[in-house]
Amino acid sequence: MIGSDPFAGARPEAGGTPAERLHRLFELAWEQRLDDAPEYATFFGVPGYGDRWSDLTPAAVAERRARAGAPLEVLRTIDRSELDDGDRLSWDVFEHQARSDAEAARFPNDHLLVVGPLGHPASEAAQTLAAMPMATSSDLTDVLERLRRLPALLDQAVALLDEALALGVTPPAVTLRDVPASIVAHLSPEGDPRSSPLLAGLRDRVGATEPDDVLAEAASIVGAEVDPALRRLLRHVTDVYLPGARRSTGLDALPDGAAWYAERVRTYTTTDMTPGEIHELGLAEVQRVGSAMDEVMAGTGFDGGRQAFAEWLRTDSRFHFDSEDDLLRSYRDIAKRVDQHVARLFRTMPRLPFAVVPVPAESAATAPMAFYLPGSLEQGRAGQFFANTSHLESRVSWNMESVCIHEAVPGHHFQIALAQELGELPAFRANGLFTAYIEGWGLYCEGLGAELGLYTDPYQHFGALDAEMLRSIRLVLDTGLHALGWDRQRAIDYFLEHSVTPEQEVVVEVDRYITLPGQALAYKVGERRLAALRASAAAAVGDGFDVRDFHDEVLRHGALPLDLLGDLVAQRFGLPATA
Repeated sequence: MIGSDPFAGARPEAGGTPAERLHRLFELAWEQRLDDAPEYATFFGVPGYGDRWSDLTPAAVAERRARAGAPLEVLRTIDRSELDDGDRLSWDVFEHQARSDAEAARFPNDHLLVVGPLGHPASEAAQTLAAMPMATSSDLTDVLERLRRLPALLDQAVALLDEALALGVTPPAVTLRDVPASIVAHLSPEGDPRSSPLLAGLRDRVGATEPDDVLAEAASIVGAEVDPALRRLLRHVTDVYLPGARRSTGLDALPDGAAWYAERVRTYTTTDMTPGEIHELGLAEVQRVGSAMDEVMAGTGFDGGRQAFAEWLRTDSRFHFDSEDDLLRSYRDIAKRVDQHVARLFRTMPRLPFAVVPVPAESAATAPMAFYLPGSLEQGRAGQFFANTSHLESRVSWNMESVCIHEAVPGHHFQIALAQELGELPAFRANGLFTAYIEGWGLYCEGLGAELGLYTDPYQHFGALDAEMLRSIRLVLDTGLHALGWDRQRAIDYFLEHSVTPEQEVVVEVDRYITLPGQALAYKVGERRLAALRASAAAAVGDGFDVRDFHDEVLRHGALPLDLLGDLVAQRFGLPATA
Protein backbone atom coordinates (compact mmCIF):
# COMPACT_ATOMS: atom_id res chain seq x y z
CA MET A 1 0.00 0.00 0.00
CA ILE A 2 1.28 3.46 -0.89
CA GLY A 3 2.31 5.35 2.21
CA SER A 4 2.88 2.30 4.44
CA ASP A 5 6.32 1.27 5.73
CA PRO A 6 7.24 -2.04 4.08
CA PHE A 7 10.33 -2.38 6.29
CA ALA A 8 8.70 -1.84 9.69
CA GLY A 9 9.26 -5.46 10.68
CA ALA A 10 13.03 -5.01 10.51
CA ARG A 11 13.29 -1.72 12.41
CA PRO A 12 14.74 -1.67 15.96
CA GLU A 13 11.34 -1.31 17.60
CA ALA A 14 10.25 -4.62 16.06
CA GLY A 15 12.77 -6.41 18.28
CA GLY A 16 14.98 -9.43 17.64
CA THR A 17 18.70 -10.17 17.43
CA PRO A 18 20.82 -8.41 14.80
CA ALA A 19 20.84 -11.57 12.69
CA GLU A 20 17.06 -11.97 12.95
CA ARG A 21 16.45 -8.34 12.00
CA LEU A 22 18.94 -8.59 9.15
CA HIS A 23 17.19 -11.55 7.59
CA ARG A 24 13.80 -9.93 8.09
CA LEU A 25 15.12 -6.92 6.22
CA PHE A 26 16.37 -9.16 3.42
CA GLU A 27 12.98 -10.86 3.16
CA LEU A 28 10.99 -7.63 3.28
CA ALA A 29 13.21 -5.90 0.75
CA TRP A 30 13.02 -8.90 -1.59
CA GLU A 31 9.24 -9.04 -1.31
CA GLN A 32 9.05 -5.31 -1.97
CA ARG A 33 11.27 -5.65 -5.00
CA LEU A 34 9.05 -8.34 -6.50
CA ASP A 35 5.93 -6.38 -5.62
CA ASP A 36 7.38 -3.35 -7.40
CA ALA A 37 8.43 -5.43 -10.43
CA PRO A 38 6.38 -8.62 -10.70
CA GLU A 39 8.10 -9.38 -14.00
CA TYR A 40 11.27 -10.17 -12.01
CA ALA A 41 9.33 -12.78 -10.05
CA THR A 42 8.45 -14.53 -13.29
CA PHE A 43 12.07 -14.80 -14.39
CA PHE A 44 13.28 -15.74 -10.90
CA GLY A 45 10.64 -18.47 -10.65
CA VAL A 46 8.84 -16.97 -7.64
CA PRO A 47 5.11 -17.80 -7.57
CA GLY A 48 2.36 -15.44 -6.49
CA TYR A 49 3.11 -12.46 -8.74
CA GLY A 50 2.16 -13.79 -12.15
CA ASP A 51 -1.16 -12.00 -12.57
CA ARG A 52 0.15 -8.42 -12.73
CA TRP A 53 2.70 -5.97 -14.08
CA SER A 54 4.78 -3.17 -12.60
CA ASP A 55 2.70 -0.16 -11.60
CA LEU A 56 3.88 2.81 -13.69
CA THR A 57 1.33 5.31 -12.43
CA PRO A 58 2.80 8.63 -11.20
CA ALA A 59 1.81 7.88 -7.60
CA ALA A 60 3.50 4.47 -7.62
CA VAL A 61 6.66 5.79 -9.29
CA ALA A 62 6.88 8.66 -6.80
CA GLU A 63 6.36 6.31 -3.84
CA ARG A 64 9.12 3.95 -5.01
CA ARG A 65 11.56 6.81 -5.42
CA ALA A 66 10.64 8.31 -2.04
CA ARG A 67 11.39 5.09 -0.14
CA ALA A 68 14.56 4.21 -2.07
CA GLY A 69 16.76 5.08 0.90
CA ALA A 70 14.71 3.24 3.52
CA PRO A 71 16.45 -0.17 3.28
CA LEU A 72 19.84 1.48 3.77
CA GLU A 73 18.52 3.43 6.75
CA VAL A 74 17.25 0.25 8.40
CA LEU A 75 20.39 -1.72 7.59
CA ARG A 76 22.57 0.83 9.37
CA THR A 77 20.66 0.22 12.59
CA ILE A 78 21.85 -3.41 12.56
CA ASP A 79 25.25 -3.87 14.22
CA ARG A 80 27.46 -5.62 11.64
CA SER A 81 30.02 -6.61 14.27
CA GLU A 82 27.48 -8.89 15.99
CA LEU A 83 26.95 -11.01 12.86
CA ASP A 84 28.75 -14.16 11.74
CA ASP A 85 30.96 -14.18 8.63
CA GLY A 86 28.21 -15.21 6.24
CA ASP A 87 25.80 -12.57 7.47
CA ARG A 88 28.52 -9.92 7.42
CA LEU A 89 29.08 -10.62 3.73
CA SER A 90 25.33 -10.41 3.10
CA TRP A 91 25.24 -7.14 5.08
CA ASP A 92 28.00 -5.78 2.84
CA VAL A 93 26.32 -6.88 -0.40
CA PHE A 94 22.98 -5.46 0.70
CA GLU A 95 24.63 -2.20 1.80
CA HIS A 96 26.24 -1.78 -1.61
CA GLN A 97 22.98 -2.47 -3.43
CA ALA A 98 20.87 -0.29 -1.15
CA ARG A 99 23.34 2.59 -1.37
CA SER A 100 23.40 2.28 -5.15
CA ASP A 101 19.59 2.21 -5.32
CA ALA A 102 19.31 5.30 -3.11
CA GLU A 103 21.80 7.18 -5.27
CA ALA A 104 20.08 6.12 -8.49
CA ALA A 105 16.73 7.43 -7.19
CA ARG A 106 18.13 10.96 -7.47
CA PHE A 107 17.88 10.63 -11.25
CA PRO A 108 15.06 9.63 -13.66
CA ASN A 109 16.89 6.47 -14.76
CA ASP A 110 14.52 3.66 -15.71
CA HIS A 111 11.11 5.08 -14.90
CA LEU A 112 11.11 7.63 -17.75
CA LEU A 113 13.18 5.69 -20.27
CA VAL A 114 10.47 3.11 -20.90
CA VAL A 115 10.79 3.17 -24.71
CA GLY A 116 14.07 2.85 -26.54
CA PRO A 117 15.88 0.87 -29.22
CA LEU A 118 16.78 -1.90 -26.75
CA GLY A 119 13.24 -2.51 -25.56
CA HIS A 120 9.77 -1.18 -24.90
CA PRO A 121 6.72 -2.39 -22.97
CA ALA A 122 5.52 -4.61 -25.82
CA SER A 123 8.81 -6.45 -26.29
CA GLU A 124 9.31 -6.83 -22.54
CA ALA A 125 5.75 -8.07 -22.09
CA ALA A 126 6.29 -10.67 -24.80
CA GLN A 127 9.42 -11.98 -23.04
CA THR A 128 7.63 -12.09 -19.70
CA LEU A 129 4.57 -13.88 -21.05
CA ALA A 130 6.75 -16.45 -22.82
CA ALA A 131 8.61 -17.16 -19.55
CA MET A 132 5.48 -17.73 -17.46
CA PRO A 133 4.67 -21.22 -16.16
CA MET A 134 1.68 -22.77 -17.95
CA ALA A 135 1.41 -26.23 -16.42
CA THR A 136 -1.71 -25.74 -14.27
CA SER A 137 -5.08 -24.08 -14.53
CA SER A 138 -3.87 -21.50 -12.00
CA ASP A 139 -0.89 -20.72 -14.25
CA LEU A 140 -3.17 -20.20 -17.22
CA THR A 141 -5.47 -17.98 -15.16
CA ASP A 142 -2.44 -15.80 -14.40
CA VAL A 143 -1.57 -15.58 -18.09
CA LEU A 144 -5.08 -14.46 -18.96
CA GLU A 145 -5.17 -11.94 -16.12
CA ARG A 146 -1.84 -10.48 -17.19
CA LEU A 147 -3.16 -10.10 -20.71
CA ARG A 148 -6.21 -8.27 -19.37
CA ARG A 149 -3.97 -5.90 -17.42
CA LEU A 150 -1.51 -5.29 -20.24
CA PRO A 151 -3.48 -2.42 -21.87
CA ALA A 152 -3.29 -0.45 -18.61
CA LEU A 153 0.49 -0.92 -18.54
CA LEU A 154 0.79 0.30 -22.13
CA ASP A 155 -1.33 3.36 -21.37
CA GLN A 156 0.77 4.10 -18.29
CA ALA A 157 3.84 3.98 -20.52
CA VAL A 158 2.28 6.54 -22.84
CA ALA A 159 1.78 8.89 -19.88
CA LEU A 160 5.44 8.45 -18.89
CA LEU A 161 6.51 9.33 -22.42
CA ASP A 162 4.72 12.67 -22.04
CA GLU A 163 6.48 13.28 -18.73
CA ALA A 164 9.81 12.41 -20.34
CA LEU A 165 9.19 14.88 -23.15
CA ALA A 166 8.24 17.61 -20.72
CA LEU A 167 11.54 17.13 -18.86
CA GLY A 168 13.61 16.57 -22.00
CA VAL A 169 14.73 13.19 -20.64
CA THR A 170 14.50 10.92 -23.66
CA PRO A 171 16.90 8.84 -25.69
CA PRO A 172 18.32 10.85 -28.61
CA ALA A 173 15.82 10.88 -31.46
CA VAL A 174 18.21 9.23 -33.90
CA THR A 175 18.35 6.08 -31.76
CA LEU A 176 14.57 5.65 -31.82
CA ARG A 177 14.17 5.23 -35.58
CA ASP A 178 13.40 1.48 -35.49
CA VAL A 179 11.12 1.50 -32.45
CA PRO A 180 7.81 1.94 -34.35
CA ALA A 181 8.57 -1.09 -36.52
CA SER A 182 9.39 -3.12 -33.43
CA ILE A 183 6.05 -2.21 -31.85
CA VAL A 184 4.25 -3.11 -35.11
CA ALA A 185 5.96 -6.52 -34.98
CA HIS A 186 4.12 -7.25 -31.72
CA LEU A 187 0.67 -6.59 -33.19
CA SER A 188 -1.47 -9.50 -34.30
CA PRO A 189 -0.63 -10.29 -37.93
CA GLU A 190 -3.41 -9.49 -40.40
CA GLY A 191 -5.92 -9.04 -37.61
CA ASP A 192 -5.57 -12.64 -36.38
CA PRO A 193 -5.15 -12.38 -32.58
CA ARG A 194 -4.62 -16.13 -32.22
CA SER A 195 -1.34 -15.59 -34.08
CA SER A 196 -0.27 -12.68 -31.88
CA PRO A 197 3.44 -12.75 -30.97
CA LEU A 198 2.34 -12.12 -27.38
CA LEU A 199 0.68 -15.56 -27.37
CA ALA A 200 3.67 -17.47 -28.77
CA GLY A 201 4.49 -19.06 -25.42
CA LEU A 202 0.87 -19.98 -24.83
CA ARG A 203 0.54 -21.57 -28.26
CA ASP A 204 3.70 -23.60 -27.72
CA ARG A 205 3.16 -24.70 -24.15
CA VAL A 206 -0.49 -25.19 -23.25
CA GLY A 207 -1.31 -28.81 -22.54
CA ALA A 208 -3.79 -31.06 -24.27
CA THR A 209 -6.60 -30.15 -21.86
CA GLU A 210 -8.92 -27.72 -23.59
CA PRO A 211 -6.18 -25.61 -25.18
CA ASP A 212 -8.69 -24.13 -27.62
CA ASP A 213 -10.68 -22.60 -24.76
CA VAL A 214 -7.61 -20.96 -23.27
CA LEU A 215 -6.28 -19.77 -26.62
CA ALA A 216 -9.69 -18.51 -27.66
CA GLU A 217 -10.04 -16.43 -24.51
CA ALA A 218 -6.49 -15.12 -24.79
CA ALA A 219 -7.03 -14.23 -28.45
CA SER A 220 -10.25 -12.44 -27.55
CA ILE A 221 -8.42 -10.31 -24.98
CA VAL A 222 -5.63 -9.51 -27.41
CA GLY A 223 -7.95 -8.61 -30.24
CA ALA A 224 -10.38 -6.51 -28.20
CA GLU A 225 -8.01 -4.85 -25.73
CA VAL A 226 -4.28 -5.44 -26.22
CA ASP A 227 -3.94 -4.70 -29.92
CA PRO A 228 -5.83 -1.38 -29.61
CA ALA A 229 -3.56 -0.40 -26.71
CA LEU A 230 -0.49 -1.31 -28.76
CA ARG A 231 -1.79 0.89 -31.57
CA ARG A 232 -2.23 3.77 -29.11
CA LEU A 233 1.37 3.31 -27.99
CA LEU A 234 2.51 3.12 -31.61
CA ARG A 235 0.70 6.33 -32.58
CA HIS A 236 2.10 8.19 -29.59
CA VAL A 237 5.65 7.03 -30.23
CA THR A 238 5.43 7.84 -33.93
CA ASP A 239 3.51 11.12 -33.82
CA VAL A 240 4.59 12.63 -30.51
CA TYR A 241 7.58 10.96 -28.87
CA LEU A 242 9.96 10.66 -31.81
CA PRO A 243 9.37 14.21 -33.09
CA GLY A 244 9.85 15.59 -29.58
CA ALA A 245 12.84 13.49 -28.50
CA ARG A 246 16.05 15.32 -27.78
CA ARG A 247 18.66 15.99 -30.47
CA SER A 248 21.67 16.00 -28.14
CA THR A 249 23.75 12.85 -27.69
CA GLY A 250 25.46 12.45 -24.35
CA LEU A 251 23.99 12.14 -20.90
CA ASP A 252 26.10 15.13 -19.90
CA ALA A 253 23.87 17.30 -22.10
CA LEU A 254 20.95 16.82 -19.68
CA PRO A 255 20.44 18.75 -16.44
CA ASP A 256 22.82 17.32 -13.82
CA GLY A 257 23.94 14.96 -16.56
CA ALA A 258 27.58 14.71 -15.47
CA ALA A 259 26.55 13.58 -11.99
CA TRP A 260 23.98 11.23 -13.50
CA TYR A 261 26.62 9.60 -15.72
CA ALA A 262 29.01 9.26 -12.79
CA GLU A 263 26.24 7.44 -10.91
CA ARG A 264 25.64 5.15 -13.88
CA VAL A 265 29.35 4.35 -14.10
CA ARG A 266 29.52 3.45 -10.40
CA THR A 267 26.35 1.38 -10.61
CA TYR A 268 27.36 -0.65 -13.65
CA THR A 269 31.04 -1.16 -12.82
CA THR A 270 30.65 -1.42 -9.00
CA THR A 271 33.95 0.48 -8.80
CA ASP A 272 35.09 4.03 -8.11
CA MET A 273 36.85 4.31 -11.46
CA THR A 274 36.30 7.68 -13.10
CA PRO A 275 35.16 8.07 -16.72
CA GLY A 276 38.64 9.37 -17.53
CA GLU A 277 40.37 6.32 -16.04
CA ILE A 278 38.05 3.98 -17.91
CA HIS A 279 38.63 5.88 -21.15
CA GLU A 280 42.42 5.44 -20.79
CA LEU A 281 41.99 1.73 -20.02
CA GLY A 282 39.93 1.41 -23.19
CA LEU A 283 42.55 3.11 -25.36
CA ALA A 284 45.25 0.76 -24.05
CA GLU A 285 43.09 -2.33 -24.55
CA VAL A 286 42.21 -1.34 -28.11
CA GLN A 287 45.90 -1.23 -28.96
CA ARG A 288 46.71 -4.52 -27.18
CA VAL A 289 43.86 -6.50 -28.69
CA GLY A 290 44.44 -5.02 -32.15
CA SER A 291 48.03 -6.25 -32.11
CA ALA A 292 46.85 -9.74 -31.14
CA MET A 293 44.32 -9.75 -33.99
CA ASP A 294 47.04 -8.84 -36.48
CA GLU A 295 49.26 -11.63 -35.16
CA VAL A 296 46.54 -14.28 -35.57
CA MET A 297 45.71 -12.98 -39.04
CA ALA A 298 49.37 -13.18 -40.08
CA GLY A 299 49.45 -16.78 -38.88
CA THR A 300 46.80 -17.73 -41.45
CA GLY A 301 49.02 -16.54 -44.28
CA PHE A 302 46.50 -13.94 -45.38
CA ASP A 303 48.21 -11.21 -47.38
CA GLY A 304 46.30 -8.02 -46.68
CA GLY A 305 45.02 -5.75 -43.96
CA ARG A 306 42.67 -6.51 -41.09
CA GLN A 307 39.63 -5.04 -42.86
CA ALA A 308 40.27 -7.10 -45.99
CA PHE A 309 40.66 -10.22 -43.87
CA ALA A 310 37.38 -9.56 -42.13
CA GLU A 311 35.61 -8.93 -45.43
CA TRP A 312 36.84 -12.30 -46.68
CA LEU A 313 35.62 -13.95 -43.48
CA ARG A 314 32.19 -12.33 -43.87
CA THR A 315 31.76 -13.35 -47.50
CA ASP A 316 33.39 -16.77 -47.88
CA SER A 317 30.69 -19.44 -48.08
CA ARG A 318 32.48 -21.79 -45.67
CA PHE A 319 31.55 -19.45 -42.80
CA HIS A 320 27.82 -19.24 -43.61
CA PHE A 321 24.78 -21.42 -42.98
CA ASP A 322 22.28 -23.07 -45.27
CA SER A 323 19.44 -22.86 -42.76
CA GLU A 324 18.45 -21.57 -39.35
CA ASP A 325 18.60 -25.14 -38.04
CA ASP A 326 22.23 -25.40 -39.18
CA LEU A 327 23.11 -22.29 -37.17
CA LEU A 328 21.40 -23.59 -34.02
CA ARG A 329 23.02 -27.00 -34.48
CA SER A 330 26.45 -25.38 -34.67
CA TYR A 331 25.96 -23.72 -31.30
CA ARG A 332 24.77 -27.00 -29.80
CA ASP A 333 27.84 -28.78 -31.19
CA ILE A 334 30.15 -26.18 -29.62
CA ALA A 335 28.46 -26.64 -26.26
CA LYS A 336 28.99 -30.41 -26.49
CA ARG A 337 32.69 -29.91 -27.23
CA VAL A 338 33.01 -27.61 -24.22
CA ASP A 339 31.37 -30.28 -22.03
CA GLN A 340 34.35 -32.56 -22.69
CA HIS A 341 36.78 -30.10 -21.09
CA VAL A 342 34.83 -28.12 -18.55
CA ALA A 343 35.53 -30.48 -15.64
CA ARG A 344 39.23 -29.58 -15.86
CA LEU A 345 38.35 -25.99 -14.93
CA PHE A 346 35.27 -26.38 -12.69
CA ARG A 347 34.39 -28.71 -9.83
CA THR A 348 30.83 -27.50 -9.36
CA MET A 349 28.33 -27.78 -12.21
CA PRO A 350 24.76 -26.48 -12.24
CA ARG A 351 21.92 -28.98 -12.13
CA LEU A 352 19.73 -26.82 -14.36
CA PRO A 353 20.11 -27.58 -18.08
CA PHE A 354 20.01 -25.01 -20.85
CA ALA A 355 18.58 -24.99 -24.35
CA VAL A 356 19.74 -23.28 -27.53
CA VAL A 357 16.68 -21.61 -29.07
CA PRO A 358 16.05 -19.02 -31.81
CA VAL A 359 15.24 -15.41 -30.96
CA PRO A 360 11.48 -14.94 -31.53
CA ALA A 361 10.80 -13.47 -34.96
CA GLU A 362 8.99 -10.42 -33.59
CA SER A 363 12.07 -9.42 -31.57
CA ALA A 364 14.82 -10.48 -33.96
CA ALA A 365 15.19 -7.19 -35.83
CA THR A 366 16.37 -5.29 -32.75
CA ALA A 367 17.85 -8.22 -30.77
CA PRO A 368 21.60 -8.86 -30.48
CA MET A 369 23.39 -11.81 -32.02
CA ALA A 370 22.77 -13.88 -28.90
CA PHE A 371 21.67 -13.52 -25.28
CA TYR A 372 20.77 -15.63 -22.26
CA LEU A 373 17.66 -15.70 -20.08
CA PRO A 374 17.73 -17.59 -16.77
CA GLY A 375 15.71 -20.70 -16.17
CA SER A 376 14.15 -21.98 -12.96
CA LEU A 377 14.44 -25.38 -11.31
CA GLU A 378 11.27 -24.68 -9.34
CA GLN A 379 9.26 -24.07 -12.50
CA GLY A 380 11.01 -26.74 -14.55
CA ARG A 381 12.19 -24.15 -17.08
CA ALA A 382 15.66 -24.59 -18.57
CA GLY A 383 17.99 -21.66 -19.07
CA GLN A 384 17.71 -20.34 -22.61
CA PHE A 385 20.56 -19.34 -24.88
CA PHE A 386 18.87 -17.32 -27.62
CA ALA A 387 20.61 -17.24 -31.01
CA ASN A 388 19.46 -14.70 -33.59
CA THR A 389 18.72 -16.58 -36.81
CA SER A 390 17.17 -13.65 -38.69
CA HIS A 391 18.95 -12.26 -41.77
CA LEU A 392 20.75 -15.58 -42.07
CA GLU A 393 23.00 -14.23 -44.81
CA SER A 394 24.63 -11.90 -42.26
CA ARG A 395 25.30 -14.62 -39.64
CA VAL A 396 28.79 -16.10 -39.69
CA SER A 397 30.37 -19.05 -37.92
CA TRP A 398 33.84 -17.71 -37.13
CA ASN A 399 32.75 -15.92 -33.96
CA MET A 400 30.45 -18.60 -32.54
CA GLU A 401 32.80 -20.29 -30.09
CA SER A 402 33.35 -17.15 -28.00
CA VAL A 403 29.64 -16.29 -28.13
CA CYS A 404 28.64 -19.75 -26.92
CA ILE A 405 30.98 -19.86 -23.93
CA HIS A 406 30.01 -16.31 -22.94
CA GLU A 407 26.26 -16.84 -23.04
CA ALA A 408 25.97 -20.51 -22.06
CA VAL A 409 28.68 -22.81 -20.68
CA PRO A 410 30.63 -21.84 -18.65
CA GLY A 411 29.44 -18.24 -18.95
CA HIS A 412 26.05 -16.85 -17.98
CA HIS A 413 24.35 -20.22 -17.60
CA PHE A 414 26.94 -21.55 -15.15
CA GLN A 415 27.11 -18.35 -13.12
CA ILE A 416 23.37 -17.63 -12.90
CA ALA A 417 22.20 -21.22 -12.46
CA LEU A 418 24.82 -21.93 -9.77
CA ALA A 419 23.80 -18.79 -7.90
CA GLN A 420 20.17 -19.92 -7.96
CA GLU A 421 21.21 -23.32 -6.61
CA LEU A 422 23.15 -21.95 -3.62
CA GLY A 423 20.26 -22.70 -1.31
CA GLU A 424 21.75 -21.07 1.78
CA LEU A 425 21.93 -17.60 0.23
CA PRO A 426 19.25 -14.96 0.82
CA ALA A 427 17.08 -14.58 -2.26
CA PHE A 428 18.43 -11.13 -3.11
CA ARG A 429 21.92 -12.63 -3.41
CA ALA A 430 20.93 -15.79 -5.25
CA ASN A 431 19.34 -13.53 -7.87
CA GLY A 432 21.89 -10.70 -7.75
CA LEU A 433 22.18 -8.42 -10.77
CA PHE A 434 25.63 -6.82 -10.51
CA THR A 435 26.40 -6.21 -14.17
CA ALA A 436 30.19 -5.93 -13.85
CA TYR A 437 30.33 -9.33 -12.17
CA ILE A 438 27.83 -11.03 -14.50
CA GLU A 439 29.06 -9.61 -17.79
CA GLY A 440 32.65 -9.56 -16.58
CA TRP A 441 32.30 -13.28 -15.92
CA GLY A 442 30.89 -13.85 -19.41
CA LEU A 443 33.81 -12.03 -21.03
CA TYR A 444 36.32 -13.73 -18.71
CA CYS A 445 34.93 -17.06 -19.91
CA GLU A 446 35.62 -16.04 -23.50
CA GLY A 447 39.26 -15.91 -22.43
CA LEU A 448 39.03 -19.56 -21.32
CA GLY A 449 38.48 -20.73 -24.89
CA ALA A 450 41.88 -22.37 -25.39
CA GLU A 451 41.63 -24.11 -21.99
CA LEU A 452 38.22 -25.46 -23.06
CA GLY A 453 39.58 -26.99 -26.27
CA LEU A 454 38.38 -24.13 -28.48
CA TYR A 455 40.11 -21.52 -30.65
CA THR A 456 42.26 -24.19 -32.31
CA ASP A 457 40.88 -22.80 -35.57
CA PRO A 458 42.63 -19.45 -36.21
CA TYR A 459 39.42 -17.98 -37.58
CA GLN A 460 37.56 -18.71 -34.35
CA HIS A 461 40.51 -17.24 -32.44
CA PHE A 462 40.30 -14.11 -34.57
CA GLY A 463 36.56 -13.97 -33.93
CA ALA A 464 37.13 -14.18 -30.17
CA LEU A 465 39.63 -11.32 -30.35
CA ASP A 466 37.21 -9.32 -32.46
CA ALA A 467 34.63 -9.76 -29.69
CA GLU A 468 37.19 -8.59 -27.13
CA MET A 469 37.98 -5.60 -29.33
CA LEU A 470 34.30 -4.69 -29.27
CA ARG A 471 34.29 -4.63 -25.45
CA SER A 472 37.50 -2.57 -25.43
CA ILE A 473 36.04 -0.03 -27.84
CA ARG A 474 33.03 0.28 -25.57
CA LEU A 475 35.20 1.75 -22.83
CA VAL A 476 36.42 4.46 -25.18
CA LEU A 477 33.08 5.30 -26.76
CA ASP A 478 30.76 5.18 -23.75
CA THR A 479 32.97 7.55 -21.79
CA GLY A 480 33.67 9.64 -24.86
CA LEU A 481 29.97 10.09 -25.64
CA HIS A 482 28.75 10.83 -22.13
CA ALA A 483 31.68 12.54 -20.41
CA LEU A 484 34.21 13.81 -22.95
CA GLY A 485 32.05 15.60 -25.51
CA TRP A 486 32.18 13.10 -28.38
CA ASP A 487 29.35 13.28 -30.89
CA ARG A 488 27.74 10.27 -32.52
CA GLN A 489 29.68 10.48 -35.77
CA ARG A 490 33.03 10.67 -33.99
CA ALA A 491 32.10 7.52 -32.09
CA ILE A 492 31.11 5.73 -35.29
CA ASP A 493 34.33 6.79 -37.01
CA TYR A 494 36.50 5.58 -34.12
CA PHE A 495 34.68 2.25 -34.07
CA LEU A 496 35.16 1.75 -37.82
CA GLU A 497 38.84 2.68 -37.57
CA HIS A 498 39.66 0.06 -34.96
CA SER A 499 37.13 -2.74 -35.56
CA VAL A 500 36.26 -5.08 -38.40
CA THR A 501 32.56 -4.88 -37.52
CA PRO A 502 30.37 -3.88 -40.52
CA GLU A 503 29.15 -0.28 -40.47
CA GLN A 504 25.48 -1.20 -40.03
CA GLU A 505 26.29 -3.13 -36.84
CA VAL A 506 28.62 -0.35 -35.68
CA VAL A 507 25.76 2.15 -35.85
CA VAL A 508 23.51 -0.16 -33.82
CA GLU A 509 26.25 -0.60 -31.20
CA VAL A 510 26.96 3.12 -30.91
CA ASP A 511 23.26 3.83 -30.49
CA ARG A 512 23.18 1.25 -27.71
CA TYR A 513 25.89 3.13 -25.81
CA ILE A 514 24.05 6.39 -26.33
CA THR A 515 20.79 4.92 -25.08
CA LEU A 516 22.10 2.95 -22.09
CA PRO A 517 24.89 5.03 -20.56
CA GLY A 518 27.46 3.13 -18.53
CA GLN A 519 26.16 -0.40 -19.09
CA ALA A 520 28.69 -1.25 -21.80
CA LEU A 521 31.56 -0.46 -19.42
CA ALA A 522 30.73 -3.38 -17.16
CA TYR A 523 32.02 -6.14 -19.46
CA LYS A 524 35.65 -5.14 -19.80
CA VAL A 525 36.00 -3.61 -16.34
CA GLY A 526 34.68 -6.83 -14.79
CA GLU A 527 36.78 -9.09 -17.00
CA ARG A 528 39.98 -7.17 -16.28
CA ARG A 529 39.34 -7.41 -12.55
CA LEU A 530 38.66 -11.17 -12.72
CA ALA A 531 41.75 -11.80 -14.83
CA ALA A 532 43.89 -9.79 -12.43
CA LEU A 533 42.51 -11.67 -9.42
CA ARG A 534 43.26 -15.03 -11.06
CA ALA A 535 46.81 -13.96 -11.91
CA SER A 536 47.39 -12.72 -8.36
CA ALA A 537 46.00 -15.93 -6.85
CA ALA A 538 48.14 -18.09 -9.13
CA ALA A 539 51.27 -16.11 -8.27
CA ALA A 540 50.54 -16.33 -4.53
CA VAL A 541 49.95 -20.10 -4.53
CA GLY A 542 52.64 -21.03 -7.02
CA ASP A 543 52.94 -24.51 -8.53
CA GLY A 544 50.08 -25.86 -6.42
CA PHE A 545 47.53 -23.42 -7.88
CA ASP A 546 44.37 -25.16 -9.11
CA VAL A 547 42.16 -22.92 -11.23
CA ARG A 548 39.14 -24.91 -10.04
CA ASP A 549 39.70 -23.45 -6.58
CA PHE A 550 39.64 -19.95 -8.03
CA HIS A 551 36.48 -20.57 -10.04
CA ASP A 552 34.76 -22.13 -7.04
CA GLU A 553 35.58 -19.06 -4.96
CA VAL A 554 34.34 -16.67 -7.62
CA LEU A 555 31.06 -18.52 -8.18
CA ARG A 556 30.12 -19.77 -4.71
CA HIS A 557 28.81 -16.46 -3.36
CA GLY A 558 26.44 -15.38 -6.13
CA ALA A 559 26.91 -12.10 -7.98
CA LEU A 560 28.95 -9.55 -6.05
CA PRO A 561 30.30 -6.03 -6.33
CA LEU A 562 33.87 -6.28 -7.60
CA ASP A 563 35.49 -4.89 -4.46
CA LEU A 564 33.79 -7.49 -2.25
CA LEU A 565 34.76 -10.25 -4.68
CA GLY A 566 38.35 -9.04 -4.52
CA ASP A 567 38.31 -9.20 -0.72
CA LEU A 568 37.03 -12.78 -0.76
CA VAL A 569 39.62 -13.94 -3.29
CA ALA A 570 42.31 -12.20 -1.24
CA GLN A 571 41.20 -14.04 1.90
CA ARG A 572 41.04 -17.40 0.10
CA PHE A 573 44.48 -17.18 -1.51
CA GLY A 574 46.36 -15.06 1.01
CA LEU A 575 46.55 -11.90 -1.08
CA PRO A 576 46.77 -8.34 0.18
CA ALA A 577 43.28 -6.94 0.74
CA THR A 578 43.76 -4.46 -2.10
CA ALA A 579 44.40 -7.18 -4.70
